[in-house]
Amino acid sequence: MSQIDRITIINANPPKTTDVNTELQWLGSTLGLFGERDKDSSCFRIFVAVFNASNKNKSVSSNEIAHSCELARGTVIHHLNKLQDAGLIIHKTNRYYLSGTSMEDSMKQIENEMSRMFALLESVARNIDKKMGK
Repeated sequence: MSQIDRITIINANPPKTTDVNTELQWLGSTLGLFGERDKDSSCFRIFVAVFNASNKNKSVSSNEIAHSCELARGTVIHHLNKLQDAGLIIHKTNRYYLSGTSMEDSMKQIENEMSRMFALLESVARNIDKKMGK
């Protein structure tokens, strides 16, 4: 798994409806990816394009996403970088994939990275406390 650059978690109640699009929207919003600034849901649409390709054991290029989502390639690249920084997708040889073998696996990978980072934070905090005589 590639290293995650940024992890954001927003406390939000899960959706009341259980259709896949609503749950994907909630998941991405909870991870701080599909915010109010994304007026045309471009990040969400891009994520869905990668998710759908991965569910078919395929990958997708930024050009293919731009064409299918009817977005400028620059917009697509911007959002792909955001999704990659969050650990949801990976980029290999000009192709994009879901980071895990499934959505659940992707969430487990993000959880593992968060646990690793919290262990590091706790270690540094412990060292600070020792230096301060606590």
